[in-house]
Amino acid sequence: MNTLKLSLIALLLSCSTVTFAADATDPTEAVMHHIGDAHQFHIVGDLYLPLPCIAYSTDAGFLFSMSNAFEYDAATHISKKAINGYVIYHDQLMRLIDADGNSPEGVVELGGGHAHDDHGHENHNGHEHGKKKEAHSKTVEVGGKTYDMEAASALQGITTWVDFSITKNVFSMFLVVILLIFIFSSVSKAYKTRSGQAPKGMQSLIEPIIVFMRDEVIKPGVGHKWEKYFPYLMTAFFFILFSNLIGLVPLFPGSANITGNLGVTIILALFTFLITNLNGNKHYWTHIFMMPGVPKIVLILLTPIEIAGLFIKPVTLFIRLFANITAGHIIILSLVSLIFFFSKGGESIAGAFGGAVVAIPFVFAMNFLELFVAFLQAFIFTLLSALYIGSAVEDHHHEEHPEGAKH
Repeated sequence: MNTLKLSLIALLLSCSTVTFAADATDPTEAVMHHIGDAHQFHIVGDLYLPLPCIAYSTDAGFLFSMSNAFEYDAATHISKKAINGYVIYHDQLMRLIDADGNSPEGVVELGGGHAHDDHGHENHNGHEHGKKKEAHSKTVEVGGKTYDMEAASALQGITTWVDFSITKNVFSMFLVVILLIFIFSSVSKAYKTRSGQAPKGMQSLIEPIIVFMRDEVIKPGVGHKWEKYFPYLMTAFFFILFSNLIGLVPLFPGSANITGNLGVTIILALFTFLITNLNGNKHYWTHIFMMPGVPKIVLILLTPIEIAGLFIKPVTLFIRLFANITAGHIIILSLVSLIFFFSKGGESIAGAFGGAVVAIPFVFAMNFLELFVAFLQAFIFTLLSALYIGSAVEDHHHEEHPEGAKH
């Protein structure tokens, strides 16, 4: 059994190094590519699973296309075709806009065009010419006409279009939701059909986790109103846990960096923020705006700090989750890149062996550490959410003594 476990771990490690090898000529770019989102899902070698690209603009309406129709070239980081004014550049869907606000219609070949980066250097269809390629491109020339490459609307700014695409992270989130529905439907059915019997199978695995989180985290954190918030807190816990675990699997359908995406962690923290403050009682809001027993002169300083704390709490939630998960992936991929760095891109077998001797033990250790972190970060997010909600709904004037009892 131990031999089987070690063989499985070695297989997963070898798969991670194989999928990494294609981009290993530039370790920094390769690492950022693997922790980022994409419009296609790498399976093995040159085999990719295309994903739906869905975009909407007020002037052109909806775009529906599979990502393989763009003929994205992973080596040059730009698609060979533009479809209804959209291209894929550095795994990101971009819209082409000229100076008059128009986009090219239909399917346009980009083979004869060339992209300009932020500093004016040219990359013909993504290829370097004479100077080092910069990180991002802003314009592309097609048929002698220059188009700006415009990203989708986001928190950083509103543009002319919105991206609804099913990216790698979105696909993996759907997968996590399906797994959770399947697992908990099975556990729920087991409770109904095996009422009063000892748990078995999936039920025996999930029940201790639920009981622990209920009795040791949610009840003490939230207080006597814990049942109202139990569904949300357990849903958040298992969604984060499964998202973290699936990101540690280097094979399809794993490897997506779901909780290493700021958009995901921000929304999770936003849920906690809204639930906490929409359910806050009079005592909670009084302590924020007019803390009892504090001199009014001190409130001038204290009240702004308390108000800032309302927003600092969710910020710390999403940054902690995002940073810990992303850092783990970066460290593992950086260690793997040592093999290709010391081998000088595969030219030196001795260098590859030396890099492997250094990297593999640390990669094994980091994988086990990341497995622990996957559980830890789900636990911490749920614990802090329970404490924040508990502080908002706690009733300090709740009387536990029966009427007429002596105090």
